[in-house]
Amino acid sequence: MKALVLVAPGQIEWREMEKPFVAPSQALVKIKAVALNRRDEWIKEGKYPNIRYGGILGSDGAGIVESVGDEKDANWVDQEVVINPNINWGPDPDVQSKNYSILGMPINGAFAEYCLVNVDRLQPKPFHLDILQAAALPLGGLTAFRALFRQGGLKAGQNVLISGFGGGVAQFAFLFAKAAGANVYVTSGSDEKLTRAMKMGAKGAYNYKRETNYSDLWKTKGGFDLIIDSAGGDQLNNFIKILKPNGKIVFYGATNGMPSKIDLYRMFWNQLSLQGTTMGNDHEFVEMLAFVSRHQIRPLIDSIRPFAKLADSFADITLPNKVGKIVFQV
Repeated sequence: MKALVLVAPGQIEWREMEKPFVAPSQALVKIKAVALNRRDEWIKEGKYPNIRYGGILGSDGAGIVESVGDEKDANWVDQEVVINPNINWGPDPDVQSKNYSILGMPINGAFAEYCLVNVDRLQPKPFHLDILQAAALPLGGLTAFRALFRQGGLKAGQNVLISGFGGGVAQFAFLFAKAAGANVYVTSGSDEKLTRAMKMGAKGAYNYKRETNYSDLWKTKGGFDLIIDSAGGDQLNNFIKILKPNGKIVFYGATNGMPSKIDLYRMFWNQLSLQGTTMGNDHEFVEMLAFVSRHQIRPLIDSIRPFAKLADSFADITLPNKVGKIVFQV
């Protein structure tokens, strides 16, 4: 089978590999669609733990179950499925175990014609989505779902700010918060993205390159109940200023690095919370898919490309005009 393999720091290449053997409790999925994540680029650059050279990349995948290792699992054969990328989350729903990892490193991932996973990693594809849309869901959808609902405690009617609209997780956070009945606002450095967010139902959209103090955000009648962020850096203190009392910032990354200081005085006086989060647990993956089905949510797809273009597309993950996921048809 054809697979995209990490061969050295900064180097990936297509290789012909043996089709995996299916052992008991396992399933072999014929991959039909995959999607890129920033995680894939970070692994390529060596900026991720437990790097294994010779391993197959890819965490987002969907396809059709070709075979299973146990007769009792035969009902999965020929079903369209989405792969849960969690590996060994563990028994505590609040935090992952020390043995936790994600499909695609160090365990072989979805950027191949076939992907071998445990049967308990399979979930039926949401009926209203095609296989390409389904492949966009796993990492970004699960991270956004946990950030909003478990960590953020989102409720209908609250004011929510999503930073960096257009990114993989941010677009899901926008779609999910809107479906949950929140008043959703966004930031971006692109006016084009902000215009698109407003057309999709955002209550407000702000260019962080021009509005670093977010003064206009006070038009939300008191500020924000919840802010979802992936950038970190010194903008964190701007966010602290626009939170309502008892408000919360939930962050799932720090692409702008550490803040030079944190406004702890304002935080303790206003009873504010700063909460880190990651991708969610297995139960949340099932809940996320059910939420997507119930609200008929369709992921934003930036582009659909041939599988053969996957290796050449890593550099496009951070393009400034990209909105949504880059998906590949196998």
